[in-house]
Formats: sequence, C-alpha cells, structure tokens
Amino acid sequence: MAAESRSLTSIGSGHSVPVVRTEGHANASDAEKLSPSQPAPRTSEDELFQPRSVRFWLTLLCNFLALFLVALDRTIIATAVPRISDEFHALGDIGWYGSSYMLTTACAQLLFGRIYKFYDMKWSFLLSIIVFEIGSAICGAAPNSTAFIVGRAIAGLGSAGIFSGCLLIMIPMIPLHRRPAFQGMFGMVFGIASVMGPLIGGGFTGGVTWRWCFYINLPIGAVALVFMVLCWNPPKEKREPARFMVHVKRLDPLGMFFFLPGVVCLFVAFQWGGSTYAWNEWRIILLFAVFAFCTAAFIAVQILKPETASVPPKVIMQRSVAFGTGFTFFLAGSMLMLVYYVPVWFQTVKQVDPVKSGIDTLPLVLSLVVSSIASGGITQKIGYYVPSMLLAPALMSIGEGFLSTLNRDSPTSHWVAFQFLSGFGLGFGMQTSGLAIQTVLPREDVSTGIAINFFVQQLGGAVFTSVGQTILTNMLVSQLSHLPGLDPKLIVKEGATKLVHLVSPEDVVVVLDAYNNACRHIFLASMGLAFAALFCAFGMEWKSIKKGRNKPGPPGPSGPPNPAVLQDSPSIESSSPDSATGPAPGKPFFEGRTRSKLSRRSSMRPKSKDELKEGKRHTKYDGRKQGVLTKSVPDKGNDQRSGSSSTRLGQAPADEKKDDLLLAGALRDWERYSKAQDEKKGKPGRSDR
Repeated sequence: MAAESRSLTSIGSGHSVPVVRTEGHANASDAEKLSPSQPAPRTSEDELFQPRSVRFWLTLLCNFLALFLVALDRTIIATAVPRISDEFHALGDIGWYGSSYMLTTACAQLLFGRIYKFYDMKWSFLLSIIVFEIGSAICGAAPNSTAFIVGRAIAGLGSAGIFSGCLLIMIPMIPLHRRPAFQGMFGMVFGIASVMGPLIGGGFTGGVTWRWCFYINLPIGAVALVFMVLCWNPPKEKREPARFMVHVKRLDPLGMFFFLPGVVCLFVAFQWGGSTYAWNEWRIILLFAVFAFCTAAFIAVQILKPETASVPPKVIMQRSVAFGTGFTFFLAGSMLMLVYYVPVWFQTVKQVDPVKSGIDTLPLVLSLVVSSIASGGITQKIGYYVPSMLLAPALMSIGEGFLSTLNRDSPTSHWVAFQFLSGFGLGFGMQTSGLAIQTVLPREDVSTGIAINFFVQQLGGAVFTSVGQTILTNMLVSQLSHLPGLDPKLIVKEGATKLVHLVSPEDVVVVLDAYNNACRHIFLASMGLAFAALFCAFGMEWKSIKKGRNKPGPPGPSGPPNPAVLQDSPSIESSSPDSATGPAPGKPFFEGRTRSKLSRRSSMRPKSKDELKEGKRHTKYDGRKQGVLTKSVPDKGNDQRSGSSSTRLGQAPADEKKDDLLLAGALRDWERYSKAQDEKKGKPGRSDR
C-alpha cells in the first residue's frame, strides 16, 4: 500500500479538512506525470527492504540456492547421459532424459502463474521445493530408465514453481528502483548454474557416480527449505474463502485442456524429428498439426474467457511484455545452443574429455558473472533497462559470429576471447525482460507476466536445442555418408566421442572437420537468434524503474470526512448547469470561471478585490458534484477572469506546496461532515444556502 502523509488545512468556515497525499498509481505512466522535483514517497516495499537484516540475506541466499539447483538440473546431465544410458541399456531413451524435465517445467509454468496469483506465495514455493526434491531422489535411486524419466518429469514440475517463485519472492522484499542489482545476481546465479552444469556433471560421473548429479540436490534443497520456513515472512494478503469450483475455474481448466497436449506434441515433434523419424514422416507432421490446432483453441479460450485466462490478452498484448517475451525466447535459444554445443566442439574437434571441456568453457562463465553484476548496477544507476537489452544481443551476435570461424588449428587465445565476448553479452540480457515486466504491469498481473516469460524461456531452450541437434545430425550425415563402412544411421545413434573410433585412422581428420563444420553452422544459427532478440529489444518501451510503481492504489481510509485518492484522472468530467458539453478536453472544470459565479455557490473564504489584485491565494470549491475538487489560483497582476488557472497534484507552483490541497473526492462524506459542523454552530447547512 502506498505511503500516506496526513495534514490539516484550515479553510474559511473554521473547519479542518484531513488531506491524504497518496502515491498509489496502477502503472508507471502515472508516476511520470508527477513533478520531477518531488521526492519519491516511501512505500511499503521500502519499509520491507532491510539490507542490514540477517533474515533478509538468509532469505535471499536460500532463494538463490533453490534457483541454482533447478538451473543446474537442466544441464548437469549433458555429460552424464552416456554413462546413464550404458547402465540402463536404453540408448533410445536418451532424448527423454533431458526433454522430460523441460517438458513438465514448460507445461506447469503458466499453471504456477495462476497459483502464485491466487494462493499463498510462501507455501506454494515451499511445496515446489519439496516436489523437486522428491523428483531428484527418484532420479538418484532409479533402478531403470523408466523410473529415471518419471523422476525427471516430477523434478521438472517442481522446478516450474521454483523458477517463478524465486523472482516473485524479491518483489515484496526489494523496491523496484533497487531491484536491478539483485536481479543481476539472479541472472548471474542462473547463468553460472547453466554453464557449469556439464562440468559438475562430468566431475561426478567420472569421479564418483552419475547418481550424485541428483543426490547433491537433496542436502542443498533441504537447507533452502528449512531457512525459508524460518526466515521468510512475506506480507499476508487477505483472501476470501471460495467454493471448490471457484478454485478450479481460477486455474483456467479449459485453457489447460488445450495448452498441455499442444506443448507435449511440440516437444515430441522436436525430439523425434531428424533423429528417430525424418521431418517429412507422417508422425512428425501429425504432431505439428495437433500442436497448431491446440494452440488455436487455447488462444480462443484466452480471448473469450479473459477473467480466468492463464495468458490474459491485456497482459500479453502489452507492448513491453510482447517484445520482452520474444526477446527471452530468442536469447534463451541462443544461450542453450552455446551451453550445449561449445563443449561438443571441445570434446570432438579438440579431443578433450568432459571435465577438460567444462574447464575450457570457464571464459564463458566468468564473463557472464561480470556482465550480470555490471548490468544490474548500470540499470539501477540510469533507471532504464532497454540499454542492456540492446547491448546483450549485439555483443552475443558478434561473439557467436567469431565462434563460427573456429577450426581444428585455432589457438587458445581465439576461443577464449570469443567465448568471453559471447558470455559478456549474455550476462547483460539475462534478467532484463523480467525487470521490464515488473515495471510495466500492475502488481496483480506480475506473477502472470513472469510465468509467461519463464515459459517462453523454457520453450525457446527446448526448441532451439533440438534445432541444434538437427543441424549437427544432418551435417554429419551429409558429410560422412560417403566414407566406406560407415552407416548414416550409425552416425545418428553414436555419441560425439565414439564416432571418431568407428573410422580408420586416415579418415579421423575428415570426421573432425565434419564436426567442426557442423558446430560452425550451429554457432551461425545461434547468431541469427541473437539478431532476432536485438529486433525485439528495439520494440521495448523506455520506462523508468525509478518512477514506476507496479502496485494498485490503496483505498481511502475510513472515518469522516472520507478523503479521495487521486488516481489516473487526466481531466475532470463534470459539467456546468449552463454548459451541457462540459469543459474542453484536458482542462479542469473551473478553468476560466469568474469569481462572482463561484462565490455565490461555494466560496468559503471570500477575498477583497485588493487581495485578488495582489495575487493572493484564493481557493474555491465546487460542491455540486461528487468527484474531484479543484482550486483556482489567480495569477499575480492579471485580471481575475483571465488569470485564474486550475492546478493538479504535483503541478502546483513551488510557493503553493505548503498549503496545497489534494483534490478531495467522495463529496457525500464531506457534505455530511460540513453540514454537521454548521449545525453545531447554529449555521444553516450547505444544502440550505
């Protein structure tokens, strides 16, 4: 709730009128209407922001721990998959080891957007951690491939709630104008976990067992869970009890009926296409057709039932949300292409082991850390997130363009510098779209906007990772199918490191060059995605996080008289008895009114002509209409008829701020209060005058 400052302003009849100055507007555009000379009021977010509190930092640390686990789980099995498939003797299930996790994460993302909007944030988040821990335990103890895939799917379900919850936790804790620095740390943790996943997975697989890739989640998740229970106390929100069917309708069941099978068909199509089946196979075409039908039906449901929509049209059609989610979609695809296929280039072209390939990707990690922190600091300093959104894909596209020039003989300095440039750009863009959503949307829609943003992030990563795999497979088949004794189907089934051992020594160079050429095309595709993200960044609105307050205006306090809350009212829409058309657009009602007309009805402190000529303050009230009060201030040295001007909150001259009346509303309460005071003094009421 916005901060309120009360003052008593005396008026001519001897009454004291409580005046409430509020700063609770529904979006950032209202904030920009205020005078820049006015200091930003202290809000409830400022009161909850306690950077010197141990509880604050423990909550934030556990929040980042939970984020680290779910981001790590996306990529940690990249180097463990060969060992897992060997143990379970299930080479055909390899694709589902990663896809089952991303599939349930993407499917549940919009659902958690509704859950966080209507239900208790704390217990929803804690339940998500518990579900993720259960899934990790099943994966670690899985006796066969089917159990492992089920565990991955359960862990993905929990990760969907953790992804959205980690960002939503910071909203009540940290005010918007201080949030970029903390979201920079958020992006840093997410990026480090994503890039370091293959290295950590390779270390566990080679040094201990692949099962520790999942067992490691249990103690870390337990620590985060316990300290979240003890330290995190979010503001309580009053929620009215509702019947069971009301709860069901809130979760958009009809929309989910079409959304879930559509997403599943899309993921399966990308998983099978180009590897299990050809892209022109009837199964792949059917999957895409079902996806198109379900998507069209889902969009129709969202438009026809906006009150229960998981993707409300008013949210997704907001300019910054639409372009911001597009930015996230392409940037996530570009990022995962780097994360997955830079290690592939090292392990195949440079012939290093998984652990060494993870070490060789450290330039990507270090530059991402530096730029994530720098992006948060710069955004907080200048107040705008668009510069970081423009810089991120520009640097990424340059770095990925350079990566596409690598070959077997490239020196270390080249791949270090190219990775550093790509990672530096990636860090600048990691969390900017999420910050934009928090700035432009009202508080009640932020959870929905963040869920949509994380959904497209998961979707972009899954889609373009499959696209990268298709490019790799097709390029290898086209370049190596002419080698004697090498079956193209074997090229598709065998792993990257085993293919070299299937050919004669004199053909090894041909295989390495084929891998290098395929990886170069993947890096070029990644560069194209970065360019697409840059295009989306140009469509963003320039909204200041220093002026924006994404929260609804508070209701007026109870008690006589009931003061008005000034919200978004660009003009007064009342009309005079002698003018049916009302005031001119953009002008307050009393603009140009003479003193004689006003004083007959409602002037409560008449002034002499000498006082008016000297330009002294004369405030008039309109008691005819319930709504907004205005004040008329004659200009010094001007005629009263031509010199009067109506002022609004935040636009009054500096010398009038001291006794500036906030334009009051709810005139029924004011009239009753004024009449009661007049009757006590034996005067006739205002309605009798």
